[in-house]
Amino acid sequence: MAVKYLTPEGKKQLEEKLQYLKTVKRPEVVKKIGTAREFGDLSENSEYDAAKDEQALIEGQIAEIEDTLLNAVIIKKSDIDTSKVSLGTKVKLYDEEFDEDVEYKIVGSDESDPKSGLISNESPVGAALLGHKVGEMVVVSTPNGEVRYKILSITV
Repeated sequence: MAVKYLTPEGKKQLEEKLQYLKTVKRPEVVKKIGTAREFGDLSENSEYDAAKDEQALIEGQIAEIEDTLLNAVIIKKSDIDTSKVSLGTKVKLYDEEFDEDVEYKIVGSDESDPKSGLISNESPVGAALLGHKVGEMVVVSTPNGEVRYKILSITV
């Protein structure tokens, strides 16, 4: 299994999602299964089949989150080196193509949410930025061609 990285915020979000799945979604699906059983013949009961499928999905999500939380490396702010781009850093960049500044936080893949400015260390942009310092120009190969960024600042 590949090493998974989480920020403290990402760990908290996963713990909250796990709690929700266990205390809300799991009981809901158990209730659906019970209701569907009351419809009779289980061999031709689409509600029962759908509820069992949903149960398998929820149990899979619970197991995956528990495994991630058990094995994840938590990135502590005190351990983050802001002299270069690394996991947990916020990076302000100048995007040459669009002539604008953009800001990203480099996170592990489980926390990635590009629309919110959280990019994975495994994404093309995240991977290309890792190890670079303020003032450096970074060229990123993306599916849409090369993108050039100048690193303006690195913070926690």
